[in-house]
Amino acid sequence: MREHAGVTREELKQSAAVTTAVLLAVGLVAAWSVLIPGVDAWENIVVAVIGSLKLTGPVATAFAAWVAVRKRRALRGRSVSTWTALKAPLAIVVVVVGSFTATVLVLAVKTVLTEQAGRLNLAGLGMGMAGLALYAVIGWVTGWLVPNAVTPLVAGLGCYGLFTWLAEGKTWADRLAPGTGEPYDLFQGLAGAAFFDQTLWLLGVALTLLLGWAAAVTRQALVLAFALLAVLAAGTGVARLLTEPRPASAQPLAYSCQEWPITVCLHPGMRGGLTELGDAFTKIASKLSGTPAAFTRVEQRPLGESLHASTGIVPIHLPDLSAGFADEAIYDYVESLAATCSGTPAGGYREIVMAWLRGEPLPGGPLPEHQYAAAWFSGLTEHQRRDWLRMFYTDFKSCRLSARHFGGGPAVASPAPSATSSYPVYPTSSGESWGPEMSPQSWR
Repeated sequence: MREHAGVTREELKQSAAVTTAVLLAVGLVAAWSVLIPGVDAWENIVVAVIGSLKLTGPVATAFAAWVAVRKRRALRGRSVSTWTALKAPLAIVVVVVGSFTATVLVLAVKTVLTEQAGRLNLAGLGMGMAGLALYAVIGWVTGWLVPNAVTPLVAGLGCYGLFTWLAEGKTWADRLAPGTGEPYDLFQGLAGAAFFDQTLWLLGVALTLLLGWAAAVTRQALVLAFALLAVLAAGTGVARLLTEPRPASAQPLAYSCQEWPITVCLHPGMRGGLTELGDAFTKIASKLSGTPAAFTRVEQRPLGESLHASTGIVPIHLPDLSAGFADEAIYDYVESLAATCSGTPAGGYREIVMAWLRGEPLPGGPLPEHQYAAAWFSGLTEHQRRDWLRMFYTDFKSCRLSARHFGGGPAVASPAPSATSSYPVYPTSSGESWGPEMSPQSWR
């Protein structure tokens, strides 16, 4: 068994194999947690593997620091050539970048077997590799400068804290960390130019640290000159990052649509949700038919865009296709139909109509009049409820519903509405008004 500066080559190979396996496992788990559920798009894969660096990066830092501590102790102050000094840290970079590539390939297996929206962003993958290389170089330099048994753990935790703080910053600093920014919106797309600038910055910093360390260890002026060139590259990258404006609007997109019974259009990567979402919104469309809120088209919009319904079109936000996504979209849309009522009586009547629109059991409400209204409304046929909503939609929207809209309430004593009533108590499909003495069952 050959030894290399006091560390056996077999030991190094075993450590590299174990680290690759650990990085691959951690990378897959971390990337899977970042994947947007139900989205079939290449951008989703790129964002996921870049997001995995939050965990794989500190692991790479700890491994590099561990090897550096062993290497420093083995050399015991002996002088080394430039190639000998750089060989070990470069080998570590190859190991961690290889694990990143393996993670991409594993995630891409399912992707290549199905039709995917968008394209594979190679600049994004390059930025991820550059970020992981920086993590490894930081670990190596730290382990060499502080050859202590706890250094790998401290270095890994320190990198995790530093890059997490940078990524979550609300100022320019978040651009310095390897990442795409959160939350990621499929409509925004991935900017290749921004990834190139990040790659230039990350590689520049990594080379500056590595060559600066090598120059200090070998005392070679040429190595120091190359380190200064790396500083220029890093400065160019960060300057471009800070002067490049952030994407202000979503890119033009060709929707994937389902045309019947109503038109539902989603991002191409989310086309798997068309059927479920179409079924859910078709039920709402039939209930709102004939009202000012009637619609025939549903469109997904970018997450950062304000939703403003237009004639016949319902805009929605759809972050992902996780379980219950259609119900959440329905809930958000129905809630936007009518203002939230400040008073308890009006709010109880509003919730009765809201529950019916969402297809939920009618709530009893906090007051006896609400319980009567729910019982009265449940006694109507579906057709009669739709007629009722057409007649009283304005009152529903403006939070003016009262007991008179639901049979007059349990205390009604008059045989018929007065001549000054502004709306009928019991509406029918023909638009006639019927007094409280007539029960809803008599309509059938």
